[in-house]
Amino acid sequence: MAERRVKVTTEVGIQARPATVFVETAAQAEGEVTIAKPGGDAHDARSILQVLTLDVRPGDEIVLESDDERTLGRLVALVTEDDDDAAPADLVDLDEPAGP
Repeated sequence: MAERRVKVTTEVGIQARPATVFVETAAQAEGEVTIAKPGGDAHDARSILQVLTLDVRPGDEIVLESDDERTLGRLVALVTEDDDDAAPADLVDLDEPAGP
């Protein structure tokens, strides 16, 4: 299972409406998708109740796991972009080494 560790940089984290979009995106995966805070229990990323229970706020780090790399990429984009002013260069992926 592939794992992505990311810092949530959206203005509201994964709350209310953004959580709904996150869960709908996770539901498109072929197989299991989980979300957790580092050191915490994994939760089903396709369950709105389990995602909201994590109370993910801006600046929190999360761990996403799935066999579906495409869905992982979409979920990372959702939690690291703001609708109005995000660009691909704004993505923060803690698995990737920092640039020069």
